[in-house]
Amino acid sequence: MIVLANDGISESGIRLLKEADITVLESRVSPEHLSKFINENNVDVLLVRSATQVRQNLIDECPNLKIVGRGGIGMDNIDVEYAIDKGLYIINTPKASCRSVAELVFAHFFSLARFLHESNRLMPLEGETHFNALKKSFNNASELSGKTLGVVGMGNIGMEVIKIGISLGMKILAYNRTPTTKNAEISFFDGQTVNFEIKSVTLDEVLKNSDFISLNTGSTNQYLIDTNEFAMMKDGVFIVNTARGGVINEVSMIDAIEEGKLAGAALDVFEKEPTPEVEILMNPAMSLSPHVGGNTIDAQNRIGEELAIQIIKLKDQI
Repeated sequence: MIVLANDGISESGIRLLKEADITVLESRVSPEHLSKFINENNVDVLLVRSATQVRQNLIDECPNLKIVGRGGIGMDNIDVEYAIDKGLYIINTPKASCRSVAELVFAHFFSLARFLHESNRLMPLEGETHFNALKKSFNNASELSGKTLGVVGMGNIGMEVIKIGISLGMKILAYNRTPTTKNAEISFFDGQTVNFEIKSVTLDEVLKNSDFISLNTGSTNQYLIDTNEFAMMKDGVFIVNTARGGVINEVSMIDAIEEGKLAGAALDVFEKEPTPEVEILMNPAMSLSPHVGGNTIDAQNRIGEELAIQIIKLKDQI
């Protein structure tokens, strides 16, 4: 069996595959040459992340392809149903990067609440000459403990966000498209665990009562958070989107910042990716990252290993 990891794979994943006598090709092949490369090298398995698109034409052009694997959760870049109809196995790693994304949510929350995003911009420029003025301008910071965390989406990532929020002493309000009740189990260093039952509420209730809002839902056909939704929120709320570009109306978000409705906002994903609007990039109330939610060494190792294990299990079936 031959695997092409077109968007890369961790060394631990490669090691598992090689131990199972599976050949791993780590070439980064451009879209216009991908089908030719797959056919010429008798590739059985194509592994991708978000960069490589696996559309109907590629599937049709590669009749010997047997497995398509996505390192991560979202399958937006793969024509999944078409691939399955053509007899391909589709695999992914829905839980491997959840903790990494959830921790990035709070990295942004802390950055916004303590003005670190702006402080890190201004200190190199004015720290030597206006130290006391900067200190005074950043003295209205907020703690997270005791505040209400609103989580939009109770999937794997949303539940990890909830767990971290609970561990920080936050009150939890969570919305799910399908009303649900889930168990949040928090594990500690000494083997102890604590369980919390989280029952979903309406989106309106989350928006009206939250001090911090995390968007962790899947793709939407229209904006989930737009002008009307911002109007429902408390004044001075913080919001973070690590879900998908297009979940939040970025124009309305900037308006909400300028009107004082939002104290700050953070984006890891953008409507126009990879060329976000300049108005977003330059706004001092924005904490920004370039779609790196799952990009930790820990998550990449888990992703590679989980993909490898699934491929090895399927090896004898194809």
